[in-house]
Amino acid sequence: MSPSTFTPFVPGTLWHSIVRRSEHAIESGALHSIETVATLVEAGSVPFVVRQVSNVARKSRERSERTDPSADPFLPYEPDLFVADISATHIALLNKFNIVDHHIVVATRAFEEQERLLGVVDFEAWCACLAEFDGLGFYNGGRDAGASQRHKHMQIVPLPLGLDGTRVPVESLFADASSGEQVSSLPQLPFANAFTWLTPSAPEHAAHTAFERYKALLAALDVDVETSDGSCCPRQRAPYSLLFTPRWMLLVPRTTECVEGISINALGFAGSLVVRDAAQLDTVRQLGPLEILRRVAREP
Repeated sequence: MSPSTFTPFVPGTLWHSIVRRSEHAIESGALHSIETVATLVEAGSVPFVVRQVSNVARKSRERSERTDPSADPFLPYEPDLFVADISATHIALLNKFNIVDHHIVVATRAFEEQERLLGVVDFEAWCACLAEFDGLGFYNGGRDAGASQRHKHMQIVPLPLGLDGTRVPVESLFADASSGEQVSSLPQLPFANAFTWLTPSAPEHAAHTAFERYKALLAALDVDVETSDGSCCPRQRAPYSLLFTPRWMLLVPRTTECVEGISINALGFAGSLVVRDAAQLDTVRQLGPLEILRRVAREP
């Protein structure tokens, strides 16, 4: 589809489209929701949600994923997973293997590498979606940050994320974040991080502000532009996890994807972890969620 022929969604309709499309995708068999059992694991003031994948769900997913690992799931995308045209550059799709209901992917129409830095058009699409419902945006910046696909895509899960109705578990630490600086950090986290408050505004204004703050977070942690490959498009210097809402943004530089076999993506830093089995759940309990995150993130 060319930029001149796309039909953007009507403001105020995206959430309805997500719900309706989810129902259709379940009926058609295109959506493979992963059954889990959720457990609360406290880490200081952060009530981490740890979801254990059921044996049946794990086996079903393994069968479904026996395809060419180099295939691009977004180009072409499965029609039954399509939610809406977001902009001339981005579309919204249901996450085929969702653990949280109504989890969407905001992917670029044309192929771009996941390790390219986010641009203002990425934030425009992201903000347009987040203006429609209360959600948490997250971005896995590179394979070592939990990205399973090379095609650039941001993601959004609806809130609340916590089992007790907590919007985002890590928000319990925000009282210690400086309100007088554009970039600060959360001192209770035992790893390098950069945080910024944002002021909710219309999507077109919010996107430009968020993009500038995103660049400031990258620079503060020296996760900036890499140009040694000769590409005209800026690429990240190192992997990172990014969390984004209209009110704040948190970036964590990464060193590896896994610890003790447990894969950690950006949602881990929001206070949401996924484990394969009871043994991994025991590992999280024994080490503690913050220690798990410390082992996949850069030292302060």
